Amino acid sequence: MTITLRLLASTAMLLAAGGTASAQYSLNLSTSQPTTDPLVIAMTGAEKRIEERTDGKVEITIYPSSQLGEDNDVLEQIRNGAPIAVLVDAGRLAPFLPELGILSAPYLVNDYSEYAAITDSPVYKDWTDQLAETSGIRLLNYNWFQGTRQTFTNKPINKPADLSGVRVRTIDAPIWVASVEAMGATPAPMAWSEVYSALQLGAIDGAEAQLTGAYGIRLHEVAKNVAFTNHIQLFTGLATSQTWWDSLPEDLRAIVDEELKRAGDEATRMTVEKLAEVQAEMEAAGVTFNEVDVAAFRKATEGVYEKTGLSEARASLQPYLPAAE
Repeated sequence: MTITLRLLASTAMLLAAGGTASAQYSLNLSTSQPTTDPLVIAMTGAEKRIEERTDGKVEITIYPSSQLGEDNDVLEQIRNGAPIAVLVDAGRLAPFLPELGILSAPYLVNDYSEYAAITDSPVYKDWTDQLAETSGIRLLNYNWFQGTRQTFTNKPINKPADLSGVRVRTIDAPIWVASVEAMGATPAPMAWSEVYSALQLGAIDGAEAQLTGAYGIRLHEVAKNVAFTNHIQLFTGLATSQTWWDSLPEDLRAIVDEELKRAGDEATRMTVEKLAEVQAEMEAAGVTFNEVDVAAFRKATEGVYEKTGLSEARASLQPYLPAAE
């Protein structure tokens, strides 16, 4: 067993032991976002409701700001049976089931509200069942809207050609890397916690991110231009261990499932409500926002589906997808 696997196994055992003195079951919620983010605020509400409704039988502990590790590392802990649910985008789940990568594909929908038709579809349900069976990862929900991804740089971006030679941070997943490259930039995958310093030191030239997440790490201090590329509607979902999920009695499972889905809806609502406020705060700090020719960026990314092997997945979702605007 390698050192990494031993560490993951140890973490799994420690987390499994956590909370057993006062609860029969424990679940640790992990996210890369800080405590001020709407997602973490919504998790806090779910924590209280779950513990109340289960009479303390299920104990929830929230770990914001990647305290349990970066998302890909936490997924490995989950696969080893750790009682964790990590909030991740589908791009990070694609290595386990390629079809899921399409949920993070560029310009898949016109607006965040159109995602529900996809996640309510039998196609999506079949994918999540396959994921659980083949990887041991159970995707509980996928309704946590973190915002629309925009392009943060220190120079105006109006068209794909403006991104030529620009090193843009993105998520370390194939669909994200391919999308940023197709938009005209040089993708620079790295951990979210490293983005601020990388921009500050000039290791990268920009980042693609949602406004609330960027505001949470004060990205507006080191990137003074935001182009409304609107390239990805960033939804995320809570993925947990299928082994842990199966260990939970059906009545408790129903409560946890219901409250975490409710929290996702609340996080989405709070995120949408906060967007205007965040933009105003960034503008007050000297950030310039500009519209772009979205049609040009949409056209530039058309080949991403074929390049990442998602053309068939897109076809299977076609009955549930809105017409492109």
